[in-house]
Amino acid sequence: MTSHSDDGDHHDHDHHDNHFSAVQARVKALETVLTQKGLIDPAAIDAIVDTYETKIGPRNGARVVAKAWSEPDFAGWLRSDATAAIASLGYTGRQGEHMRAVFNTPETHNLVVCTLCSCYPWSVLGLPPVWYKAPPYRSRAVIDPRGVLDEFGVTLPDTKKIRVWDSTAELRYIVIPERPFGTESLDQQALADLVTRDSMIGTGLAKSAGEAR
Repeated sequence: MTSHSDDGDHHDHDHHDNHFSAVQARVKALETVLTQKGLIDPAAIDAIVDTYETKIGPRNGARVVAKAWSEPDFAGWLRSDATAAIASLGYTGRQGEHMRAVFNTPETHNLVVCTLCSCYPWSVLGLPPVWYKAPPYRSRAVIDPRGVLDEFGVTLPDTKKIRVWDSTAELRYIVIPERPFGTESLDQQALADLVTRDSMIGTGLAKSAGEAR
């Protein structure tokens, strides 16, 4: 069973799409020129982007999740006013001004998508992955979320509901994954190491206790 929640209209999506498309075109042109002149190595650029996309960037969000797992008061604040709770940790700015935290439970799994473009909370999750911006994910996440999750290696019980949240230019989401079993003795830093970018989008789960450093 799935449900699709769309909290607001996609105001200014076309404007953002056009803006980012123009920027991307200029960046690509510059990269091509610099590569032809032998000034940059495309492979090195890809490695840097991957580092910021999957490692450095999402660390802010991982700390938010770890704090929510550890401190019930913070988790409550996150539920009622995620924007203020996240800002209290110093994580705010463009693309993350208005946030909502959705909590996974044994009964419900949350999945985030932006169906009309690629709205994404950069200040919390870093760079958006390429697949998040791709039309197949943006369309299928709503139509067949269970199938999409299967492709990401996340197989959920048929009894667990999947709720899809549609980001907009005005409101962005962070998924708070379920805390793994056996992590009661871990401090917040160790807990943060279990939180992946995909688990905060909903296309993944937190790492198990055995995967802690």
